[in-house]
Amino acid sequence: HVQLVESGGGSAQAGESLRLSCAASGYTVSRLCMGWFRQAPGKEREFVARISVVGTTDTADSVKGRFTISRGNADNTLYLQMNSLKPDDSAMYYCAVRLSSVCYNRAETFEYWGQGTQVTVS
Repeated sequence: HVQLVESGGGSAQAGESLRLSCAASGYTVSRLCMGWFRQAPGKEREFVARISVVGTTDTADSVKGRFTISRGNADNTLYLQMNSLKPDDSAMYYCAVRLSSVCYNRAETFEYWGQGTQVTVS
């Protein structure tokens, strides 16, 4: 059973940076397809970024060039570096895991989810 705990959210001014972390237990992150999603009030959960088992990454067009997903195999942690934050980036951010070597961007394909960490940009 995979457990995910996000941290690093908070408040930031537009243009500032935040780094989100997702500590995984119960499985080795290097063997998983992992992703970040976000959900703002009144909106559907949307794809932000994901990293495959072989390290291939993909990011949503809305954050491309500003957000970077990475994986710390030594500490079994997933990261999301968020630069040049905008108010539209305000949302609850979720870490997710898909137990497969095939990685998709759709939320419904991920089996395990963290509780989320709030990001507010003003």
